[in-house]
Amino acid sequence: MTGTADDGPASEKIDDRIRELADWRGETLGRLRALIHQAVPDVVEEWKWRGVPVWSRGGILCTGESYKAVVKLTFMKGASLADPAGLFNASLDGNARRAIDLREGEMVDEAAFVALMQAAVAANGKGKK
Repeated sequence: MTGTADDGPASEKIDDRIRELADWRGETLGRLRALIHQAVPDVVEEWKWRGVPVWSRGGILCTGESYKAVVKLTFMKGASLADPAGLFNASLDGNARRAIDLREGEMVDEAAFVALMQAAVAANGKGKK
């Protein structure tokens, strides 16, 4: 399922971002996006805040940003998620968010990432009827 922005489907905007990066950052963002869809088949893709890919289900799960040196996935409720594989390596001081920064050549533990995404879905479902 795909959310829409005013100027086109969010999924197309994310496709465009991956293509326009045209380097390791695009490859990394594309690989992470595929893992998100594997973990959460009914995830909603959104395009917010002037060009930030967002994945949601029952609320925002994570955002995907690209910078010169890192691809950053920020989990809105990351501080409340168990992270036994130690994937979170950025924004560790906040009360709510946690992030995964990947640099060129770095790979994420796919099984641990899928489990983390599923935990984020479960966290969004807590307290809702």
